[in-house]
Amino acid sequence: MGATVSRADGGPPVFAGLATGPHAGGQVGTGGGKAQEPPSSAQQSQTSKYFNLPCPVKYEELTKEVFMALRPETFEGMKFEIAKPLNPQFFLTHSIAMGNLDIPTQNPRQVYKCPVSAYEFGATVVTNKLLMVGRITSEARMSGRFRYEFNDWISLNWQAQLANEPEMSQQICDINFKGRDWNGLIKLGSNGFFGLNYLQSVTPGLAAGGEVFYMDEQRRSGIGLAARHVGDKHIATCQLSNTGLISLSYLHKVGEKASLAADLLYNWNVREATATVGYDYIFQRARVRGRIDSNGLIGAFLEERLNPGVTFILSGEVDHWKKDYKFGFGLQLGE
Repeated sequence: MGATVSRADGGPPVFAGLATGPHAGGQVGTGGGKAQEPPSSAQQSQTSKYFNLPCPVKYEELTKEVFMALRPETFEGMKFEIAKPLNPQFFLTHSIAMGNLDIPTQNPRQVYKCPVSAYEFGATVVTNKLLMVGRITSEARMSGRFRYEFNDWISLNWQAQLANEPEMSQQICDINFKGRDWNGLIKLGSNGFFGLNYLQSVTPGLAAGGEVFYMDEQRRSGIGLAARHVGDKHIATCQLSNTGLISLSYLHKVGEKASLAADLLYNWNVREATATVGYDYIFQRARVRGRIDSNGLIGAFLEERLNPGVTFILSGEVDHWKKDYKFGFGLQLGE
């Protein structure tokens, strides 16, 4: 898909210096019209841009950069992870976590904390076209992911989760189609879920598209529209849906290492809005992310590389409305 260019005049081309009739000297026919000049290099460059539009990101990755800055994976307690490669394509992972699980109560301003701990074992296989990931926890929960790229234009992604609770077991399959200047996806999931989305580049910096979904078990359906604009130092997105949700996000690159982000989410059905601002700064051996929203939630996340293969993690979050405080630290070994 791409733009089409049409001629403003429907007649044959006119050549300078060619005259018909008794008069000569740069005029054509008896109308005295001037000869058409060839298009300038600037016009040719502008036309070539619209014939060579870039391929946009996936529809589900519209706000990926903003999400990284405003939604760090904060946690409470302690985490320890180790990754052991057996060869360049296969490696094992071990993870231990101890902390608290938040259980909501009837009072929205009060949260009950339950101490929990878990161990997770995983294996990963990765090649140029294949990715397989498997995880199993001490609570007998299993999860897996399979991704295969048939060629540069078609890829398959399958994810599944199995648990003792029937409502926690689910699977979903994605078929991604990638064109020269567009991206499309078909999604099939458990409980009769079906989804379809499409994103098309309109200009070199602007992409627009939409999505539809249907849930057979709940007899629900939805339609959404989205637009994404990428500039030299900014990324702006807008998303609308018939469920009443309106989302606006903006990310500005202050420099090569620093970014500022903002997000506004409005629910038309309940007339509620949430605004969030945050930052993302990358040091030589560390990365710091933080955010604050209109509900009084403040969070920060630090990742510091102590040595090659050794990363220290520090997480903190304060919820003034619920009077809830979270603090966590962790260590990651292996690349």
